[in-house]
Amino acid sequence: MSAVAQTRDVYYAVADPTRRELIRLLADAEELPLNRLTIHFPIGRAAVSKHLGILKEAGLVTERKVGRETRNRLNPAPLKELQDWLSYYEKFWKHNMLRLDQLLKEDPE
Repeated sequence: MSAVAQTRDVYYAVADPTRRELIRLLADAEELPLNRLTIHFPIGRAAVSKHLGILKEAGLVTERKVGRETRNRLNPAPLKELQDWLSYYEKFWKHNMLRLDQLLKEDPE
């Protein structure tokens, strides 16, 4: 898979902790400009902007110009793909947790 195709992939976009934190920050606010996002990270404005670009390419962030300022907003729709993928494995974990619970009840030690 090429680097460009990867940056448009939701899984790739959320794989980085900085981008996950950006998603969280945008989920907690209606819109935020780059300078308000940058203060939450020990990295520079250019690095935060690059992370936002990856989130935009994956469709997770949209932007809107207000005067000279660009405001960023979370678009949660692509996260549905992640939720669907994880829900498949939820069955696996529920089944295994039930089995573990049963084993623990059978063996008092």
